[in-house]
Formats: sequence, C-alpha cells, structure tokens
Amino acid sequence: MAESKKNYRSFTGLKEFYYGELDEATNAIVGSEAERIKFIQNIAIETPQEIVKAPGDNVIAEMAISTDATTLTTTFHTLPIEDKKRLYGLKDIKGLTAVTGNPQPPYVACMFARTNEKGGMEWIGFTKGMFMMPGIDGQTKEPGSVEFGTAETEGEFMSREVDGLDEEVTYLIGFDEKGETKQRDALYKAIFGVAHPDAGKETEPEGA
Repeated sequence: MAESKKNYRSFTGLKEFYYGELDEATNAIVGSEAERIKFIQNIAIETPQEIVKAPGDNVIAEMAISTDATTLTTTFHTLPIEDKKRLYGLKDIKGLTAVTGNPQPPYVACMFARTNEKGGMEWIGFTKGMFMMPGIDGQTKEPGSVEFGTAETEGEFMSREVDGLDEEVTYLIGFDEKGETKQRDALYKAIFGVAHPDAGKETEPEGA
C-alpha cells in the first residue's frame, strides 16, 4: 500500500482565536457564532499523564495511563474587558466591572489556528473548559522607551460528547492547505454546535 504524503512543514505563527459560552443542555454555544479575540501571541497545551503499574508475582502485571485535565495557556497582545467579563464571570455594577468573592466563570469551547509559511493552517479546538482569572501586574514607563505589555490566561479543559464521535473528546485537530476551509468548518461546527459564518467559502487565509 502506498504511503500517504506527510506534511513536514513547521508551524511559525498563530491566529484566529475564537471562544463561545456553552449551553450545558445542548453542548452548543450561546448565540449564533463564536467570539473572536484578536492578536494571539503564544499558546501552550499540557496534558499531564502518569503510567500506573499493577504488580504481581514480583513483576509488573499490567499498566494503564492516568490522564489529568488538559491545560491551555494563551497569551494575547491585550485582552479586552468585554472578553474578561465573559471568560471569568465578572459582574457589572453601576457601570463598573466587579470581581466578586465567588466568581462563576462559564463553561466555554475555544479554537485557534497554527500557521505555516505556505499558508496552511492547523486548527485546534477545545470542547469544554473554564478559564481562570490571572494576576495583574504593571510597571512605570521609562523615559525614551516603550515596552508593550501582554495578557496571559490559563484554562483547564475536560472531555465531552461531540456529534459523530462515539467517545468523549477533550480537543480536536484539523489541517487545511492554503485557501481551504473544510477542516476549519468541520471543527467549528463540532465544538461550537453552529456553522462557521463563512462555511463553504474558500478564501485566502487572513494575514498569510
């Protein structure tokens, strides 16, 4: 059997971070489309695993993998207050944004793309999780220099049912060549429960 052609192009960029608050009754997002946060800079995905061993007769009789929640850490150029309110469950009080003593962030799904130099895009979509409010820091501006700040946030994600799959999943991955959107559209529909606003349209990737 002929081996399928593999893609060995490295990823060099990030773009198009979307998220949506989940309706737990339907596992679809609240609203008709996901919310975009522009200017994503870095991501880190970590799924802690441990091999559990069962001994017997002075040997290892069996092994299994124990898997913890998957952590997604994202860094943006900045995180608008509107998105902070939605992601962290912040409240509006007389025109002010309030962090209460018991914030209740909603379950969300999210996705983003890693890009390569040929215009290809690897889409990664997380099915259900929560983001945690980060600390706040800052520094004075030094004369004659400008240093931009960043906004980092961390979320933990669990598995849930996705239409078309017989096993619960934590995240999905798809890849589109330059100008294609088939995998983007399928992944968007799978995790958000609604069609991508531009589903079916083959377009030049933004910023390619």
